[in-house]
Amino acid sequence: MSKLMAAKSGLLLSTALGVLSLACAAQAQESTSPAAQAADPQEVIVTAQRRSENIQRVPISVAALNGDALRNLQTSGEDVLALSGRVPGLYAETTTGRIFPRFYIRGLGNIDFYLGASQPVSIIQDEVVMEHVVLKSTPVFDVQQIEVLRGPQGSLFGRNTTAGIIKFDSVKPSEDYKGRLSAAYGTYGTLTVDGGVGGALIPGKLSFRLSALMQSRDNWVDNTYSGVSADATQSPKNNALGGYEDGNVRLQLLYTPTEDLSILAAVHGRNYKGTSTLFRRKSLTKGSNEPAGDWDKVAYDEAQNNPQAYHTNGASVKVDYDFGGVKLTSISAYETANGYSRGDTDGGNAGQDTLAFYGQSMGKLNNLDQYTQELRLASDTSGNLSWQVGAYYFESKDLTDFYQRAYFTGANPNNWVRLKNENKSSAVFGQIAYKVTPALTLTAGVRQTEDIKSTRLLKTADTAVGAVTYGGRRNVKMVGKEPSWDLSALYEVNPDISLFARVARGFRGPTIQGRSAVFNSDFTTADSETTTSVETGIKSRLFDRTLRLNASVFAYQVKDIQLNGNDSNGNGVLFNADKANAYGLEAEAEWRPITNLSLTGGVSLLHSEIKDKKVYAQVCALNTVPANPTNTVVCTVQDPTITVGRNTFAQIDGNPLPNAPEYTVNFGARYSLPYGANGELFASTDWVFQGYTNFVLYKTAEFYSDNTFEGGLKLGYINHKDGYELAVYGRNITNEKNLKGVIENYMASVLNEPRIVGVSVSVKMP
Repeated sequence: MSKLMAAKSGLLLSTALGVLSLACAAQAQESTSPAAQAADPQEVIVTAQRRSENIQRVPISVAALNGDALRNLQTSGEDVLALSGRVPGLYAETTTGRIFPRFYIRGLGNIDFYLGASQPVSIIQDEVVMEHVVLKSTPVFDVQQIEVLRGPQGSLFGRNTTAGIIKFDSVKPSEDYKGRLSAAYGTYGTLTVDGGVGGALIPGKLSFRLSALMQSRDNWVDNTYSGVSADATQSPKNNALGGYEDGNVRLQLLYTPTEDLSILAAVHGRNYKGTSTLFRRKSLTKGSNEPAGDWDKVAYDEAQNNPQAYHTNGASVKVDYDFGGVKLTSISAYETANGYSRGDTDGGNAGQDTLAFYGQSMGKLNNLDQYTQELRLASDTSGNLSWQVGAYYFESKDLTDFYQRAYFTGANPNNWVRLKNENKSSAVFGQIAYKVTPALTLTAGVRQTEDIKSTRLLKTADTAVGAVTYGGRRNVKMVGKEPSWDLSALYEVNPDISLFARVARGFRGPTIQGRSAVFNSDFTTADSETTTSVETGIKSRLFDRTLRLNASVFAYQVKDIQLNGNDSNGNGVLFNADKANAYGLEAEAEWRPITNLSLTGGVSLLHSEIKDKKVYAQVCALNTVPANPTNTVVCTVQDPTITVGRNTFAQIDGNPLPNAPEYTVNFGARYSLPYGANGELFASTDWVFQGYTNFVLYKTAEFYSDNTFEGGLKLGYINHKDGYELAVYGRNITNEKNLKGVIENYMASVLNEPRIVGVSVSVKMP
């Protein structure tokens, strides 16, 4: 971290801590003891339909986690990827470090690593959509609740939600002074500090909430390469990679001049510096998916030990005005980002192979500007009929560069491209709900969207002497106009059991892949895709309401599904396949059989298939030396193949979607014992098990994981009177080495994190 960033982060955290300590001294109150708490799970309120509703009364498959649950997972320095597998149907991964998370719901996602890639899972933070992949990485902190809405959510939330939505809601300002702070320190110097404090500035009129997050880890991975580097990368070097420093702050102001009007303004900023994903070349051997090698060693000859750095800032204003029975909501937001990520993409050095081959690249986001505006008019829910109507506008512009190896070695200073990407989307939408009987409610929604995307090539990747060799398109524009809709029914069998059914259609706009121009290849594109989904389920509270059990079965079909493969340079290639079909089951439970014991669990079962006999994907291949101009297939391909020129392609018809686990099972338990007059000792554990997961479009003997698991443990003491907790924790406590991704051409693996152990402390008030 630079001295300036360190000073800024230290100032932010010391300010937050100072305000919190003053507020604690002034406002501390006794908390309710465990003996006084009800044994049944607490009521969960969600806003999955843009209204505050009990999760048991929402006709949507939705999961909710409170902020403490996420903070427990993030004590070891993890980001939002920690949710993967811990919500049935949700999977997440990255091959570009902490600035590029990729999300999948019910198997639908996007494995494209292009900075301009679109994803069918939409991320919404405090009611603002985060569309660009860098914005999706915006850390979640001082969060109140996370909601995962499965299946198309296109009527109320917009395009590019064919898979679903992950929705984060921060703790909001309140009249009462309240604060919380959690801090953890562990292996490799891993530090996480997450806090927030707020209260009234002008009683009855103006309140605030100041929140901050600091996460950091020391470099802990050695670069053992000892040969010659073409770009002067420092090696061998101990503790050269793996670290990061991520500083974040958010300020919210809530102004309520009258009972009918409220204005919530928020600003946030992020300053991040770290290491991009570490690929480990040849850690996979032909015929096996077991990764070899050590977590803490790589042998990179280039790319300056994989640096990356990003800055993001944003602001939003939400205005609510109650006309009496009808509420008008306006949400205006602006997000901006810039930064870069550089990496040794071959995951090693040329000396590891008999074939001399190098790979290095960098993506640079010069600037990103995203504007969003939503207007929504909604009735109250006191009668049998309720409704919502609204309009939405989205605009995003960015200037992005891509650099290849010859630029960094000095062999060709023109070995880079510049792209200008623009995306505009507008929509009108409406939803109506009608209570046919006291037990039966029908809901219908519709949205009409126009999505316009364009990419212009502003600079080509020329030869060293400036000769232009690119012959592809330089300006591509695509337009998608599609309706999204949903129809659902909720039937309350009794106050504790509800049945629901839902059919929905979602829309994902067209996509342009311009990065291929850096290899003098033409743009690739994919037309719009649409998803039709049906599901039915049960929401229940059983055994005197000590058990909450929700389950659903579903099936969907994606027409013209957008897929991403690789070309001979390992560069992403977009294309459409005819369709993909999937079906499955999800269930989650929370049970408190006795006051001091809480059990949670979830399961997801999924079967997915790509259906198109005419679509083929290029397989793993390594270019040989020019004297022998053929491509060598380096993995064990298990699909039928064809050869076109020098390249080998596999038929992918019938294969599962990539990064779509056949099953996940998560389990958690927490047990406490009273200790002293105001305290308790507790022990908690959580585990995630994951079934067969293919990482690429074609089937191989190497590029998949199966029967993997990770577990966490926490032991501690809580003082309810003084509102603090002291604990020791462990993540990946069995030190499992799990394959999380691959770089096909180099038989390179992407691994999970090793075991992290440490101590944590948290304070709440009042």
